[in-house]
Amino acid sequence: MISDSKEKLSPITIGLHWLVALTIIGLLTIGFYMTNTSSYGLYPIHKSIGVIIFSAVLLRVVWRLKNGWPEPVREYPSWEHRLAVATHWILIISTVVMPISGMLYAGASGHGFGIFGLEIVASNHDPANPAQVIPYNHALEEIAEEVHKIVAIILASAVLLHLVGALKHHVLDKDATLLRMLGKSK
Repeated sequence: MISDSKEKLSPITIGLHWLVALTIIGLLTIGFYMTNTSSYGLYPIHKSIGVIIFSAVLLRVVWRLKNGWPEPVREYPSWEHRLAVATHWILIISTVVMPISGMLYAGASGHGFGIFGLEIVASNHDPANPAQVIPYNHALEEIAEEVHKIVAIILASAVLLHLVGALKHHVLDKDATLLRMLGKSK
C-alpha cells in the first residue's frame, strides 16, 4: 500500500513520520540541554544528526506534497480541524527551517559543520589563536541563530500540541487516529 487512506496510512508515511518525529524530539531535547548547560561536546553530534535528518525531512515534505495530508478518521468540529491543519503545517515548515537555520548558524559563525567528522563547511580558526573561530558572516550568523532559537520554541510547542491532540483522539475520542499512525487498525 503506497497511498494513505482514511483507515490505513502507508508504511512510507508512518516510517517518515516516526523517523523525523523521534529524531527532531531528540535534537530539540539535546539542543535545549546544550544551550542551558554549555555542553559543547554535544554540538558535533547535534549538528551531524541535524544534517542527516534534513534529507529525511525533505523526503517527508515531498511525500506529503505528493500524497496530500491524511484524511481525518471521522468528522471533527471545524475549529479542531483548523487547529490540526495549522499544527501540521507548523510542524512540517519548522522541521525544514530548523536544520537550515542550524547549518547557516554553524557555517556563518565559523564553527563549521559536517557529519561525524566528514567536514561539509570548514571551521574558520583564527591563525593567531587557533582556539578561536572567526565568523564567515557575522550578520548571517546572528540572524540564523535567532531563527534557530525561535523556531526551536515554536517547534517544541507544536510537538507538544500534536502529542496532546494524539492523546485526546486516543483517550477521549477513542478513535483510530493514533492507532493509524502506529500502523494498527481499530
